[in-house]
Formats: sequence, C-alpha cells, structure tokens
Amino acid sequence: MELSLHHLVREPKHKKDKNPLLLLLHGYGSNEEDLFSFAEQLPDEYFIISVRAPYTLPGYGFAWYTINFDAGMNKFTDDAQATQSRDLVAAFIDEAIAAYPIDKENITLIGFSQGAILSYAVSLTYPEKIVRVAALSGYLHYPIVPENIAAEKSKHLKYFISHGTADQVIPVEWARKAPEFIKELGLQQEYHEYPVGHGVAPQNFYDLLSWLQK
Repeated sequence: MELSLHHLVREPKHKKDKNPLLLLLHGYGSNEEDLFSFAEQLPDEYFIISVRAPYTLPGYGFAWYTINFDAGMNKFTDDAQATQSRDLVAAFIDEAIAAYPIDKENITLIGFSQGAILSYAVSLTYPEKIVRVAALSGYLHYPIVPENIAAEKSKHLKYFISHGTADQVIPVEWARKAPEFIKELGLQQEYHEYPVGHGVAPQNFYDLLSWLQK
C-alpha cells in the first residue's frame, strides 16, 4: 500500500496485536533518515515511523514549508504550505493506522525544529489523533494553530518541550512561550533547557526517553 508520505519504519521488537506509534518529523533541510538514526535507542514496544517532508529544497534536503527571506534577511513562513503539511501529517496518521498494526489510541509525535513546529500544530488541530508530543528545538507558530482549541478534545494531551539556550536558529525566547501557552490550556507539559545550540544534547535525549517511559 502506497502511503502519501515517503517514510522509514522500525517495527516493534515486542509485538502485540497493536503497538503504539512514535511518528518522527524532521527539521528544515533534512530528511527522514535524520531522526531515524535514534530509532534503535527508542523503546522496543513502539512502531517507529520517520516521514519525509513533501517540499524539496534546492541542492539538498526537504522541508515541511518554505521559509522566505526579505532584503533585510527577515524570515517569513509560508503559512499556506505549513497548513497543508499539518493536514498532510494528520491524513498520513490515518493511512499508517490502516497500513500497520498501530494502536490508534497511543500515538506520539516527536518533531525537531520545523518538525516540532508542525507537531504542535497537528496535536492542537487534531487532538483526537495524538496522545503526546515531544517538541525539540521548535516553537509554537500561532497562524497554523486553531484560534479556539477544543478543551474537551485536547485535555489528554501531554508535551515534552526542550530547547538549547545557545540556539542561533530559533531563539530560546520563542521556545519559552510554548509551555506557557500549553499550561494556560490546562494541559500537561514538561519543559527543559540545555546549554547547547540548535540540536539534541545527550542529556536531552535521556530526558526524552525517561518521559516516554513514564
């Protein structure tokens, strides 16, 4: 069965009738192999699927949406593409549930950078599809999140949020707004900062693992 997004799969080492899913969403300019390199260290009971973003960047890599720069080097997000990608990921989840023995009640998104931005948007737009989100080195991009988030539908969501204090790509100040927003919605969140740049420090990865195993 051909699914709408190119992806890599690591089947669970402990197979049940249906296993929980970790869906990995890479960052801007990367590809599905990036986060998949973590797959062997992730818990054995999960199906792990790492997807490739739909937009090809010139020369290298893929993106969930284009980032444009003006003459002053200010960055602008293509919100129409970002919204399409958000909806594409939601549709892909349904396809994956149909194609693989996945427990649809236990789906976790792990996104890095642009993948984290998208993970927030997918979970808050389609809360019925997601249980948990790990948003690594990203931020909450309000234009692709609903203005009115259904409290009843989203009350089960849990977030692991992490960021490097020396991140030159996405300032840590941007990242800090997300846990506040999540708290105001009355949702569970755990926020960590590390003295690193735009990447996942070893301690960050261990903290993520312990959160996954809670």
